[in-house]
Amino acid sequence: MHSQYSPPTRLPACPLTLLSPHGRLLDLRRPQVMGILNITPDSFFAGSRVASEKDLLARAETMLAAGAAVLDLGAYSTRPGADDIPEPEETRRLLPAIAALRREFPAAFLSADTFRARVAEAAVQAGADLVNDVGGGTLDANMFATVGRLRVPYVLMHLRGTPQTMAQLTDYEGDIVLELLRYFRDRRAALRAAGVVDVLLDPGFGFAKTAAQSHELLRRLPELHLLGLPLLAGLSRKRMVYGPLGLGPEAALNGTTALHMVALQGGARLLRAHDVAEARQTIDLFANTFPVAE
Repeated sequence: MHSQYSPPTRLPACPLTLLSPHGRLLDLRRPQVMGILNITPDSFFAGSRVASEKDLLARAETMLAAGAAVLDLGAYSTRPGADDIPEPEETRRLLPAIAALRREFPAAFLSADTFRARVAEAAVQAGADLVNDVGGGTLDANMFATVGRLRVPYVLMHLRGTPQTMAQLTDYEGDIVLELLRYFRDRRAALRAAGVVDVLLDPGFGFAKTAAQSHELLRRLPELHLLGLPLLAGLSRKRMVYGPLGLGPEAALNGTTALHMVALQGGARLLRAHDVAEARQTIDLFANTFPVAE
């Protein structure tokens, strides 16, 4: 029997301040927004793509002004069916973007969205403060040792297979939340052995999960707090939002806002969002209703 959801009033204590190897801090005592910047031509939501440095800097400035605490830069599209691009191409796209943002916004907390250890290392050396790995270390055996050596905060996401095969890997034999708990428990132990200190958990909504499975995970998000690590919710404009409404990603802002509130009620500390201002407003209203979240 699945546990019944109820808005938590008190969550297990977990570390809520992350330290970048460059000395910048990310304070998650109050929920924050991670703004999405895709340096790709084929990300699933066209509105998130940036095609030039000028566009990148303008969008970053808008996101920071709207209240983004983190800017997440991705140069490899992980939408279902996306092409697998070679590592040199991912690096060629990502590093100039990090350099430009670091030059124009020296205080900004930057995240490198990559599952490749060598790309992650180059990104951190270029100024990235966090590594956001959709593979959870399963797509590159060197990732944990690399982030441990760099002493960089790390987002550990749940994924089966690869971005190219994950849509066919949604058959879970048992309880999906128990599977995630076991996965995160074992990966957390491996991260600790590698010397990684600051870790966030991402359930991986839509990654090797149907819309119904993603909704179940969202409803049962409080159960993931058993591991004592802060949670990132990445559900912005995804199929779990627009599919049940019969819409497309372009019309999914209202639905995203609704599910962001559910994620906050479940204890999420970081919302990865295309629409920063709206996500920030959702957090502000949530904090007014549940002051304990601060």
